[in-house]
Amino acid sequence: MHKYIVMGPQGCGKGTQAKMLEKDFDLVHISVGDIFRWQVQHHTKLGAKVKRIVASGLLVPDELVNEVVTERLELHDWNYGFILDGFPRNENQAVFFLERYDVDAVLLIEVPDEVVLERIMSRRLCSNCGLDYNLIFHRPATPDVCDVCKGKLVARADDNPEAVKGRLADYREKTQPIIDLFRRKELVVAVDGTKKAADIQAELRERLALPALIGA
Repeated sequence: MHKYIVMGPQGCGKGTQAKMLEKDFDLVHISVGDIFRWQVQHHTKLGAKVKRIVASGLLVPDELVNEVVTERLELHDWNYGFILDGFPRNENQAVFFLERYDVDAVLLIEVPDEVVLERIMSRRLCSNCGLDYNLIFHRPATPDVCDVCKGKLVARADDNPEAVKGRLADYREKTQPIIDLFRRKELVVAVDGTKKAADIQAELRERLALPALIGA
């Protein structure tokens, strides 16, 4: 069983790396952001609350995040392990998690702020099916139109320069103590997130002593 946390600023490629590990090792990819987006898209009470918070450029409160993560892990559908994406975001969340679960490694994807800003400002989301696009890495065949359902592609409400810079500052301030905590436990595997996705994945697997990518 493999239990990982993937960390890094928004736009660093956490989801991409998590999905590559998920596919080859039968891990359950638990993305806190995806859980909240599902709630927003399905107009739940939790979704309405999250939408107001995110639209203002703020982060969801610890108590709410911890509750959602606990409920998801308690489903126990992760027979071969899990990879947590987007959690923990601060020391309180990290302590909360470590009191209840152990983890094999923390995968830290490091990317400079200016690269993060460029990537996030290029993100688009299908307003109909929710599929993610990025105008740098994953362009639609027709501009502003989803390849799958032909829905209109839009920028997320919180993907504006001011909000992104605020989240980056918050990340740097609150995440460093978590990284220091995990480093003391010798759990951190740090990689350069500006490389190609396949190269990042290959380095992660080598560092984790996992089978290499096929064709790598």
